[in-house]
Parts: sequence; structure tokens; C-alpha cells
Amino acid sequence: MTEPTYTSAYDRRLKMVQDVLTSRTDLGGEVPKDLAAQVLRALDHIPEKVR
Repeated sequence: MTEPTYTSAYDRRLKMVQDVLTSRTDLGGEVPKDLAAQVLRALDHIPEKVR
């Protein structure tokens, strides 16, 4: 039996954005993951009232 692994909320959000970038662009390799991290960093810096 395999043990369930913990995945943080950030990692789930990162994977979701990475999947969108991969499916909607011709980007490959580490580029979608790097861009996803930058997108999440930018979104996290938007004040809650504005979001």
C-alpha cells in the first residue's frame, strides 16, 4: 500500500498554472514551471481588497 503524500496549497496552485501554460503554449522544459512561479508571486502581492 502506498502512503498518501502531502501536497501544499501552493504546489497545487503552481501545478494548475503550469498545466495551463503547457497546454496553451508551445513552451517546454522548465519554462512553464518558472513562469507559473512568477505568476503566483505576482498574484500573491496583489492586496486582498483588489483581488
